[in-house]
Amino acid sequence: MNSLSPLTWQHFKKVLLENTGKVLQFEYSDGQTVDASYHITEIKQAPIVSVDCGGLMNSWTEVIVQLWEPAVKETERAMKVEKAMSIINLVEKLLPLNPLGTVKIEFGNSKFDTRQMYPGDFFVDEDSITVQLVPDFTQCKAMTRNQTCGINSKNETQSEPENNMVDVELAENLSCQPGSNCC
Repeated sequence: MNSLSPLTWQHFKKVLLENTGKVLQFEYSDGQTVDASYHITEIKQAPIVSVDCGGLMNSWTEVIVQLWEPAVKETERAMKVEKAMSIINLVEKLLPLNPLGTVKIEFGNSKFDTRQMYPGDFFVDEDSITVQLVPDFTQCKAMTRNQTCGINSKNETQSEPENNMVDVELAENLSCQPGSNCC
């Protein structure tokens, strides 16, 4: 997902609505799809507030769709987009979801540890839409701002941390390097 921008909740729903009548499937690993018997068990909204290693406070919201595979296969064909939208609509009657929230899909089974993943590409054919899931990743937010991680080259703490809130934009291919005095 480093090369992709996170998908917003409103965009995710728009893609689903553009594909009504189709079967909705999720690919969690190369060629591995969630079993057709899956359920959408819950949709969570998680407001996140953090302070990064550069001393900057960050905030964003995640909308997390949880998928579950029952132990006994119940059907040969995954749910249609309309069924997923009916669950979404039921949730949104009780919990207004942030349209700009970052979408994550939470899934795991006996062969794949439970984790939250981003929707990546959508593969659409005549009968179905498959959401390719891509792993979450960590990053050094201070480095995305061309700063260091709260310490200088002499291992001294930097001056007063910044105390303002920003919306986080995920950076492309940035990570801490050995010897960089990063986290």
